[in-house]
Amino acid sequence: MARVVVVGSGIAGLVAALGASRDHDVVLVTKGELAESNTRYAQGGIAAALFADDSTVAHVDDTLRAGAGLGVREAVEALCGDAPQRIRELIALGVAFDRDGDGLARGLEAAHSSPRVLHAGGDATGAEIERALVAAARASAVEIVEHAFLREVVVRDGAAAGVLVRSEQDPEREIAADAVILATGGFGQLYAHTTNPAVATGDGVAAAWRAGAAVADLEFVQFHPTALAIPGSFLVSEAVRGEGAVLRNARGERFMVDVHPDAELAPRDVVARGIAIEMAAQGGRPVVLDATALGAEFLARRFPTIDAACRAAGIDWAREPVPVTPAAHYVMGGVATDTSGRTTLPGLFAVGEVACTGAHGANRLASNSLLEGLVFAQRAVQALGAPWEAAPAWLTDAAVAEPAADPRAERAESAEALAGTERSVEATLPFDRDGLRALMWEAAGVHRDRAGLTAAAARLAATIEPAPGEDRDLLQVARLVVAAALAREESRGAHYRSDFPLTSAGAARHTVLAPAADLQKAAVAC
Repeated sequence: MARVVVVGSGIAGLVAALGASRDHDVVLVTKGELAESNTRYAQGGIAAALFADDSTVAHVDDTLRAGAGLGVREAVEALCGDAPQRIRELIALGVAFDRDGDGLARGLEAAHSSPRVLHAGGDATGAEIERALVAAARASAVEIVEHAFLREVVVRDGAAAGVLVRSEQDPEREIAADAVILATGGFGQLYAHTTNPAVATGDGVAAAWRAGAAVADLEFVQFHPTALAIPGSFLVSEAVRGEGAVLRNARGERFMVDVHPDAELAPRDVVARGIAIEMAAQGGRPVVLDATALGAEFLARRFPTIDAACRAAGIDWAREPVPVTPAAHYVMGGVATDTSGRTTLPGLFAVGEVACTGAHGANRLASNSLLEGLVFAQRAVQALGAPWEAAPAWLTDAAVAEPAADPRAERAESAEALAGTERSVEATLPFDRDGLRALMWEAAGVHRDRAGLTAAAARLAATIEPAPGEDRDLLQVARLVVAAALAREESRGAHYRSDFPLTSAGAARHTVLAPAADLQKAAVAC
């Protein structure tokens, strides 16, 4: 029986831990409480082709289309093909999806060609899934370690051999393992405006990078178009627009009809940019989401969580439009993996938002995020104990090599070279988390250009690295994101460069940052 360490307790981590515990000794580590994760706050649903008038082929096509030419077909087919069975397994675990008559209720969301999105509690899908999985985990043989921060992935003899964690009770504890599964989520806290909870600080990406694993497509950060323009950036689900709510500018005009044929149901990157442009044209004031035509009774029943949040903010959204702004929401990039969650470092798996399988391409299709964690966590479990395969096909052209003898120094040199700064730059600026988040919002947010990214890279290179912890991880991930954004001299999906506003006419290429001495730059196109 092998020992497996799972880091993270969202849908990906819990599914991986439960699945692995059937045949292995499992330790689940999470830096907050077991139920605290992005999954818990996911208002939107989970997509699957479960209905007679839908098909996996159509789900695949929609996902590839949303991915703006960068979706890896093998990963997309795995995501959509496994979805129905994985959903049935959630139902068997006790997840209570909303029902319509004798069957499951389903909704239509942006860029889907058919209604295939399941919800629970109206707009509390993630919370319901998290509830059921947490209950199952607590009733299982999984050893649960809460309030333990991931400091490092331990590497021995060129393979992951466990994790080093920190807690109030134990400032340095090594948990040895035969395999490590990272399920730590994304890095939304890198931005001044985000829908993510406080735990989303990029710890898994940073730890994997330090351990020697390649990362990919970090420039692709999805900005949710509609977060309440009030402190806390509470997310207003895309499903609200799917039910008929519309966006209006300060003059009361529906501006998205002039931006895209699908108007408010265009891909998220299109809607976010449309809102940002409109806000700039009206002096930075937020636009509004008008759901008044849906009626108070429907809004309260269909979106109880949003309804409560609006009322808590003193807004009666059944009678008046609500002010909204884009906010960092989801990361398409992450630790590069194959369709079984295997990274370029033997023994290290990554699943869920921390990973980059290529399934989302340059822009995630709505309600494929919870599905990603569900599907690829189970695939990682199935790969435990199997021979470690070479880098996935979508990475082979990048010539991802073994880590250098001193991978941290090599990575620092390569990433800084790409960002236009020398390694010899003296770090003199004190670290300031709020300042970092503001910098990333301005330079690497919805709109980007070389001048802003280059200035950000210089400032990040000159920032004194904090002691091991969240702040260090945020700084390291910020450097990687800026490096990747500088490398992609085009606009594609969620990555928009105002100095390169068009999508390249050539083949779509992934941006891979790899800790290899023979890669001329840290970011290479494949």
